[in-house]
Amino acid sequence: MTTSVVVTGLGVAAPNGLGVQDYWSATLSGKHGLGRVTRFDPSDYPSRLAGEIPGFVAENHLPSRLLPQTDRVTRLALVATDWALKDADADPAKFAEFDMGVITASAAGGFEFGQGELQNLWSRGSQYVSAYQSFAWFYAVNSGQISIRNGMKGPAGVVVSEGAGGLDAVAQARRQIRKGTPLIVTGAVDASICPWGWVAQLTTGKLSTSDEPARAYLPFDRDARGYVPGEGGAILITEDAGTARARGAKIYGEIAGYGATIDPRPGSGRPPALRKAVEIALGDAGVDARDVDVVFADGAGDAAGDLVEARAINDVFGERGVPVTVPKTMTGRLYSGGAPLDLAAALLSMGDGVIPPTVHIDPCADYHLDLVLGRPRQAEVTCALVLARGNGGFNSAMVVRRPA
Repeated sequence: MTTSVVVTGLGVAAPNGLGVQDYWSATLSGKHGLGRVTRFDPSDYPSRLAGEIPGFVAENHLPSRLLPQTDRVTRLALVATDWALKDADADPAKFAEFDMGVITASAAGGFEFGQGELQNLWSRGSQYVSAYQSFAWFYAVNSGQISIRNGMKGPAGVVVSEGAGGLDAVAQARRQIRKGTPLIVTGAVDASICPWGWVAQLTTGKLSTSDEPARAYLPFDRDARGYVPGEGGAILITEDAGTARARGAKIYGEIAGYGATIDPRPGSGRPPALRKAVEIALGDAGVDARDVDVVFADGAGDAAGDLVEARAINDVFGERGVPVTVPKTMTGRLYSGGAPLDLAAALLSMGDGVIPPTVHIDPCADYHLDLVLGRPRQAEVTCALVLARGNGGFNSAMVVRRPA
């Protein structure tokens, strides 16, 4: 019998809310967190808006010894993990150390830390470069620091597949739990709002250059003009369902199905592969398209990307065949952190019987989508599909299901 893997804890750090309650309340009320970059002066860059997390003071949450060795992204990930473990009522001290693992995703690593050390090297000399630079910038740093802080010696790793990575990490966590590890910390947090990170993001050519926060990131809108990047994401506690129930844990939902594909190279004449990822995920979950109550779309925010996603959804579900929402219109695209945040929203939707809205957009009728616009939609949500895509052709789809 295949092991059922469930989510028992959530930790959220998002531009429109720190913690699950603040994030969910803001999301249901349509509050967005997009605005002009404040972490550096963006005046000389073509893109000047971001989804920044306000009010996060690492010193209020973490011991001082961790601060010199961590980037902002790792501090956010450590705190989100603390919140998720508390939410799951999973005290690491009560688990055997090899019964806990950590698998996260990353699209950038500790860019801001790395930038600071390079500036020290160039302006002051090599003796002023921190020894912590050897790992603080690295993609796997969040997994490493989470495992060290919590004494977790089970399976550990990092998945790097840009915006699709968050779902891929959760899928890898599910594999490890099915192999026998009772609990895996998973999900993703990304944060690279610094000049070095900004330049790297601009290379995609897909960032919005609008200075209007309410009209800069417009997925499925006729005026779509690119995306606004953001920082944050979500950490999830995943467990073997039997173990979770035995210890009396609350269960948000089951990770029921997963599919991943890679798009063919441009100019090959072959179709995009997002639809195939969806079909694989539905098949893995053993559900029909008619069983899905809502799709949390990736929401590229550019005409070409939106058309590919709209066609994939229509091909699987039929035109206007399923409610579709893009709550990341309130946060910006969080790279590897965006899809885990959508997973958290999907799980909260199942608990509260409500679909969060897509904000700011005037939908293009040509896409034939049933978008949930402006305000939440009351609905019984027993099964949700989350889509994620990453620069480079990565596609991932995940089905989450309400527990029996």
